Formats: sequence, C-alpha cells, structure tokens
Amino acid sequence: MKQLTAIALLTGLTASLAFADVRVDEAVQLQQDGKIKAFSELNAIAMKQFPGATITDTELEDAYGKFVYQVELRDATGKEWDVDIDATTGEVLKSQQDD
Repeated sequence: MKQLTAIALLTGLTASLAFADVRVDEAVQLQQDGKIKAFSELNAIAMKQFPGATITDTELEDAYGKFVYQVELRDATGKEWDVDIDATTGEVLKSQQDD
C-alpha cells in the first residue's frame, strides 16, 4: 500500500511539473526577449477562431518546455470555448467547446 501511495504522489508531482503556470513577470520577460508573441497578437489569433466572442480568461503555461497560451472565450450565443495556442509560433494547437 505504501508503494502505491508513493507512486500516486510521484505521478501527481510529475504531472504538475509538466504543466506549470508562467508567472506574469516571466511572461513579460519572454515577450521582451522575443521568445513568445505579444499577448495582443495571441488574443487576436484566438478571436479569429470565434469572431464576435469575448475573452473571459487567459493563461500562459510551460507545457513540457513549450509555451502554451490558453484563452477562454464566450461566443455571441453564450457558449464557452477553449483555445490553446503555441505562444512562440502562434499555431492553434486546440480549439474546443468548454465542458
């Protein structure tokens, strides 16, 4: 039983390290260094997916060494959407309706 508990704890720790929120000061520095696109540009990319939507939340994560900008939107009908964008290239990685 102790072994299973240790494995569960290590698995949780590994998962949390794989996806880490980037602090605001780090995000600003990444933009200034040209390592990620400007947030206004990333927001515009997300808005192209759902014209007329409203951005309700954004977050920058370091996912396995790749910076992923996550945008939550609400469209004109009230549906919520999640858009994940590679913050370095601007490529849309995922766009799906929020559960």
